[in-house]
Amino acid sequence: MPIYAQQKAFTAYDQKIPGTELSIKMLPIPAGNFMMGGAALPGAPPEASPDHQVEIAAFWMAEMEITWNLYNLFLAREIDHLTSEGVSGNEVSMNINAVSGATVPYVDMTFGMGAYGYPAINMTQLAASKFCEWLSAITGNFYRLPTEAEWEYACKAGTQTAYSFGDSSEVLDEYAWFIENSKEAYHKVGLKKPNPWGLYDMHGNAAEWTLDLYLPDTYEKRKGDLVSNPWVKPSNVYPIVIRGGSWNDRAPGLRSNARFYSSKNWKTKDPQIPKSKWWFTDAPFVGFRIVRPFKTPKPAEQVIFWKEKH
Repeated sequence: MPIYAQQKAFTAYDQKIPGTELSIKMLPIPAGNFMMGGAALPGAPPEASPDHQVEIAAFWMAEMEITWNLYNLFLAREIDHLTSEGVSGNEVSMNINAVSGATVPYVDMTFGMGAYGYPAINMTQLAASKFCEWLSAITGNFYRLPTEAEWEYACKAGTQTAYSFGDSSEVLDEYAWFIENSKEAYHKVGLKKPNPWGLYDMHGNAAEWTLDLYLPDTYEKRKGDLVSNPWVKPSNVYPIVIRGGSWNDRAPGLRSNARFYSSKNWKTKDPQIPKSKWWFTDAPFVGFRIVRPFKTPKPAEQVIFWKEKH
């Protein structure tokens, strides 16, 4: 069977990490159409306008944000030699030694907020993408960051409200860590209620990287059209779309349609010349989660999603 063939079973599964007891639970997100944006909702940000119909292909998404215990395996690269015995998928065939490794951070990137079971933060989008490439190489299954459209589709989970649980932020405390309940720190993943599709921390805790370049007029350009699996490919390092809001944001920043973006100012305190391409010093609020498309792209297409610039 070709490594880019469609998967036969579209069910939840645990992606085991070779040589460890760790795994990543992946949940099936069904294909469908949805209204991206939400300009008609009270308090909608201007950049969430106009609403437009988007068609999304099926994919799996990680139930929770990638944690430090998982991300540190990528940093250490001590299990790379287990690739031959650990690969169980048939979607990716690559030499794991060809995957660039992130440098070890020069300061404690947890900022004392906790490590085991807590979301990994402060990495650049490149570093998050290289984790996906490394995970793909060591498991044989194709992983990447979500597009902005995939992220919003999964967050809304069939809803048309400001949050996946409704329009009011009065019960946000039950679903998210944000500025009013976080005590100025992130928390362990999966402690709040999930959205209707079983995804935890889509609102708050750590904001999450996507694959898309941020443009304030992206939606305007799609006006009146049904767009299929959109992806605004970045031509530079900044600004990249961040979604979900974080422990450091107020309620409006956690809305399903809220858009934010990366900035070179997130490296202000980095003393290195040139500044690190792997780490921020001023973004303890951004992390990521991964997706796996139901239809695997061909090998030549896979590498596009892991490049520094697209």
